Amino acid sequence: MESSLLTQPWASVCFGKSTFLAKACFSNSGYVLLISDLSSIWYESADTEAVGQRSKELNKRLTVHVSSLLHHLSSLMSPLLEGETDTTTSFSCHHVAGGLSLHLRSELSGLPFYWDFHCCAAPPEMVSRHLLRPLIQMSLALQYQVQELTSLLLRKDAEIEDYRESGATLSR
Repeated sequence: MESSLLTQPWASVCFGKSTFLAKACFSNSGYVLLISDLSSIWYESADTEAVGQRSKELNKRLTVHVSSLLHHLSSLMSPLLEGETDTTTSFSCHHVAGGLSLHLRSELSGLPFYWDFHCCAAPPEMVSRHLLRPLIQMSLALQYQVQELTSLLLRKDAEIEDYRESGATLSR
């Protein structure tokens, strides 16, 4: 699951007055959520057993197969991660001791549906793999582009100077 998460883009999400970066990956076997305020990074990884247990705790009147529940969670998170607003779903987030709790409230089959993502601090290797390495690679790529553009400008300046020295009149 975490390797699939690597291919997901970061998205800017707002919960109340707080802005975060987040990305998530859902499958029939569970989900992984990664969220950051750029000071800290939290994550939650849940398999089908954990999802089923949490659903029983939070949604006592709701009986649904875990794969359907995971599909529903994915369909609720997708608009958020794509920057779209869904008026039927509300999110809130709270800092808790050592982590971050993301609360989701919606409907499923006409019944109220609640979900809590219990995120804990991401381990250093996960932070490095999902945030630091991609940022450093992007920085290096941008530095290379700047060097290439600078080199191109210097060549063009030399070409213009060569035209001037040979007596050409330039219109600009």
